[in-house]
Amino acid sequence: MNLKLRLTITQFLEFFIWGSWLISFGNFMTGLHLGENIGTLFATAGIASFIMPTIVGIIADRWVNSERLLGILHLLGAVCLFMASTVVSSPETAVADWNKLYLYMFCNALVFMPTIGLSYSVCYSVMAKNKMDAIKDFPPIRVWGTVGFIIAMWIVNLAGWGTSSNQLLLASCSALVLGLYSFTLPPSPPTKAQKGSSLISTLGLDALVLLKEKKMAVFFLFAVLLGVCLQITNSYGSSFLNSFSIDYPESFAVKYNNIFLSISQISEALFILAIPFFMRKFGIKIVMLMSFGAWILRFGLFGTGDPGSGMIWLTLSMIIYGMAFDFFNISGSLFIEQEAPAKFRSSAQGMLMMVTNGLGAIIGNYGAQAIINHFKHNGQTDWASCWFIFAAYALVIGILFAVFFKYRQEPKKQ
Repeated sequence: MNLKLRLTITQFLEFFIWGSWLISFGNFMTGLHLGENIGTLFATAGIASFIMPTIVGIIADRWVNSERLLGILHLLGAVCLFMASTVVSSPETAVADWNKLYLYMFCNALVFMPTIGLSYSVCYSVMAKNKMDAIKDFPPIRVWGTVGFIIAMWIVNLAGWGTSSNQLLLASCSALVLGLYSFTLPPSPPTKAQKGSSLISTLGLDALVLLKEKKMAVFFLFAVLLGVCLQITNSYGSSFLNSFSIDYPESFAVKYNNIFLSISQISEALFILAIPFFMRKFGIKIVMLMSFGAWILRFGLFGTGDPGSGMIWLTLSMIIYGMAFDFFNISGSLFIEQEAPAKFRSSAQGMLMMVTNGLGAIIGNYGAQAIINHFKHNGQTDWASCWFIFAAYALVIGILFAVFFKYRQEPKKQ
């Protein structure tokens, strides 16, 4: 089989697993009367992102082939997802079974989240050994991961599994397939760490020294603050749209909320292609500020729209998501690539992931849960107030970022 096709299958399945449940699981929990715990459950991904990639990275660097470790983790994930699918059978037993559901999903997060970076490492390793150009060849392979995520969302929606544990069974079967498939990939043996490496180096925390520089410290602080926003609409988007089921039962956004929400993922894929133009035209700081502005619109349009006359605002919110998500994540990564010394770049990139998808996501999920639960009365949530609060938060940190992030980009770096 063609090598690019094999790596494409890996990326497709990697994100197909995630897309099978990530967007629709909040709706599933709401149907089980567990809506007050959505933030707690989704915060498991942040906790796992904060601690597990470093541990898995050390194992892959020292003892186990990356493709084998990828397979082992996905097989464990398949077990966790299957067990989670068997825990809750009805709203009457859901509250009593909550601790078991949380345990299985937390274990799944611990083994799944590090596989994202690990799957990239496998691709890069195979490409290097086969003298392929990673910069040229990897993006077309990676984009199929987003396609896999979208297709999984569509399957769950069209099959009517948005409020069913079948979404977890689909994810479990996909993880089983990728787990077994990973063992057939070309070998990616460990690269032994250099003797005498410090504990800080071994843990990939060399980049902490960069925080001595004010510019970098401010950047990482705002990376945490923006990371708060990243997963809120993924966690609560399907529950929000489903709340219109009484007033707009036949609306496309209600009946096919997963498909409607997938516009956000399509937008994400398209805005990645637009980043080079915006970077050349405006520079890194302006592009980052565009991301803050897009988050304000993402939340504000959610608060303004509805599946009736306000459908246009919901649709625009889906479209703007690509700019909101990509423009900080990608431009932030490029900022580190340009400003961090070469010996710290890998560690700095890892630290960016830890503070955004780890620490920021933890704070964001628990914070959003507290706000949404506060505005829930008699089983009904005042969603508009919640979204406007999130929009105000994005506005405040955007203004603070513009004021405190001092960065003048050199022409040669644009």
